[in-house]
Amino acid sequence: QVQVVDSGGGSVQAGGSLRLSCAASGYAYSSRCMGWFRQAPGKEREGVACIYRGGTGTYYADSVKGRFTISQDNAKNTVYLQMNSLKPEDTAMYYCAVYSSCAYFTDPAKVNAWGQGTQVTVSS
Repeated sequence: QVQVVDSGGGSVQAGGSLRLSCAASGYAYSSRCMGWFRQAPGKEREGVACIYRGGTGTYYADSVKGRFTISQDNAKNTVYLQMNSLKPEDTAMYYCAVYSSCAYFTDPAKVNAWGQGTQVTVSS
């Protein structure tokens, strides 16, 4: 089973940037895609972005389009989420996830493995 480890969260002021990293332990059909969810206190887990491993297809939630960029380093089995122009409403725990298709990137029930989560806090 593929395991993922995410990192890179922190605290920034509004308008700042952070980059999250997610390393996967291997590759399987169930982990063809990697992406990020986030969950703020009292809210449901929300799909943020997804990328096909080894490919170029990327997907984003409307709330982050134009501000967040997902990318990958295939040699390192690592995916990154560059977050720019951060807003206080981006404050949440961010979780790396793997799934078989980015068509599922907004559905937590389709995730095959989760990272442990990394906190992002944006102050106004």
